[in-house]
Amino acid sequence: MNRLRLLAVPAFADNYIWLLADAAGDAIAVDPGAAAPLREALEREGLRLRAIVLTHHHADHVGGVAELVAEAPVPVYAPADERIVCADHRVSDGQVLTLSAPAVRLTVIAVPGHTRSHVAYAGEGLLFCGDTLFSLGCGRLFEGRPEQMLASLDRLSALPDATAVCCGHEYTLDNAAFARTIEPGNGALDARIAEVRALRAEGRPSLPVSLAEERASNPFLRIDAPAVIAALSDEVGAAATRAERFAALRRRKDLFRAATA
Repeated sequence: MNRLRLLAVPAFADNYIWLLADAAGDAIAVDPGAAAPLREALEREGLRLRAIVLTHHHADHVGGVAELVAEAPVPVYAPADERIVCADHRVSDGQVLTLSAPAVRLTVIAVPGHTRSHVAYAGEGLLFCGDTLFSLGCGRLFEGRPEQMLASLDRLSALPDATAVCCGHEYTLDNAAFARTIEPGNGALDARIAEVRALRAEGRPSLPVSLAEERASNPFLRIDAPAVIAALSDEVGAAATRAERFAALRRRKDLFRAATA
């Protein structure tokens, strides 16, 4: 990572477009949902866009691609989904993207759940996970089943501790309020909340965050933690499977979100 620079570019109300650039000024963009904020960041930082990488088909992640490639054609990598019409390179699980400018290697990880074709990209000590994993939370199940999302999160959670998690949205404080209802005695969660409050008070992103921190504080990565099991036991019983616990946790988050929206 010391040869690369990572920038979180805000877009819309709470999206992040991620830029990864080298010292020569060559950059790739992840999930440019809007062209204008990315264009402004490239100009401000003196960077040249060399490639675009997409995690899933939602408009707030792909909406700026057509305009960007019309201005300066670059390769666009995306999962095999007919709803993503702007891609010229389709990626699949286990594939390694080897780009030359900037020189990066990213492994494609299929993570269905939020959508049926969602992928993440891991490499260079980074994880670009779109809307599958959020800090202190996870994405809603628009197209997938709880079993799929749990398996996807398990795959991401198995990456090295130091992996820097680069999510698609600034949801951390909102997620924190729910996470605290599940594990009110989790000291790692309290520390993360304090850290995020300080960052946001300074106008800084709460991301990236290390995967080790997420494993210690994110209830959706802690489905086997005794406190999480206890919090869900009245709903699904002590003998529930991991998938049943996850489904109950996601349902509870959906209800919590609706009640606090």
